[in-house]
Amino acid sequence: QVQLVESGGGLVQAGGSLRLSCAASESIFSMNVMGWYRQAPGKERELVARISYSDSTNYAVSVKGRFTISRDNRGKTVYLQMNSLIPEDTAVYYCYAQTRIFDNYWGKGTLVTVSS
Repeated sequence: QVQLVESGGGLVQAGGSLRLSCAASESIFSMNVMGWYRQAPGKERELVARISYSDSTNYAVSVKGRFTISRDNRGKTVYLQMNSLIPEDTAVYYCYAQTRIFDNYWGKGTLVTVSS
């Protein structure tokens, strides 16, 4: 059982920045991938960014160039640096992890609100 705890959400004005953190009970080096999804009101959950155990990264087209996913040296905390935020980025952001045996785990989410 992998436990994931997100932090760093909040209210920010358009054009501002936030950094989300996801603290994991296991290192990414023992998993396939960790990442961030988001769900806006009335919309489906969508992938924002993910990072593999080998540090390859993927981003949604809508955030490419504005968001950066990274991890700490121990691989137990994954970050999402969000710059140039726009109101459309408003959503609950969920941390996600997939183990080597393809079990999926989710955090409880952290709310990001971008005001115009």
